[in-house]
Amino acid sequence: MQRRDFIQICGAAGLTGAVPAWAQSYPSRPVRLVVPFPPGGPTDNFARLYAEALGKQLGQTVVVDNKAGASGAIGSLEVMNSTADGLTLLFGTASTHALYNLIEDKPRYDASADFDYVAVLGGAPVAFAVSPSMPDTIKGLVAAAKQNPGKLNYGSPGTGTLLHVATERLLQQTGAVITHVPYKGSGPAMQDLMGGNIQMAVGTLGGMLPLHKSGRMRLVGVASAKRYAIAPDIATVAESAGLAEPFEAMLWHVVALPRKTPDAVRKTLAEATRKAMADAALNNSLAEQGMFADLHIGDVAATAFVKAEAAKWKPIVAQLGKQLVR
Repeated sequence: MQRRDFIQICGAAGLTGAVPAWAQSYPSRPVRLVVPFPPGGPTDNFARLYAEALGKQLGQTVVVDNKAGASGAIGSLEVMNSTADGLTLLFGTASTHALYNLIEDKPRYDASADFDYVAVLGGAPVAFAVSPSMPDTIKGLVAAAKQNPGKLNYGSPGTGTLLHVATERLLQQTGAVITHVPYKGSGPAMQDLMGGNIQMAVGTLGGMLPLHKSGRMRLVGVASAKRYAIAPDIATVAESAGLAEPFEAMLWHVVALPRKTPDAVRKTLAEATRKAMADAALNNSLAEQGMFADLHIGDVAATAFVKAEAAKWKPIVAQLGKQLVR
């Protein structure tokens, strides 16, 4: 009999003493944190900071394993199908856990029914950047797109990701037509932007700020209600595009587990996460990269947050329709 099956049988029979005894030795070996996007992007950067801090709390190494593809679905499916022993975690995002089931015609997982949640950790504001040869405002970019129909392209980390949805929403609001080029993560899109192969890219403020400062690309708007202290010269999207209302979009991150992971393990991970995210060095590193903690610890709180985000984006996804087809 598999240990997982034994634990589930004990729980069903009311023999709860078996689970705490097993949990006392958790984790007995290194933990794998699956990041469903390539190295070098904002999600990967956040995951590596979290993995190091979590490992210190658990007394075990937490290894980041990038499993990119299908806008995060490949890595998500791998975790969903793994043994529910707390040794394989998913570092999910708004794309994998709020938008996936809204966009896919034939989804291969249910973000609510197929996962247990440890915590929502926080994230980073979405931002838009252009190549140095393009206008330095979104309003100017929109004008250029209208003057050159069919000639401008933008890159995102994948079709159906939050960054893609946010960009299509912006184009819809401004009336610009810019062709979408999906990539397998933010890193490759940034490389093509700097190489002049695309004219605009969507990412996060912290992820693109160093490239903006170096002059290799130009940030033209951050999707928040106000400017950020780390980049006071970067206008909000509403300012840059001349919109009457704030334009907000946040790439948040959630730590998830296969469904039916034992309660004792989930509680251990939740408490370790709480302590890890309180680390001053971690929070300083997040701030330096334009990210921040926004904690919703435990399955109940994290589930409520994820469902609220899905409800917020549902009418926008419905309105955008065919632009989001994978």
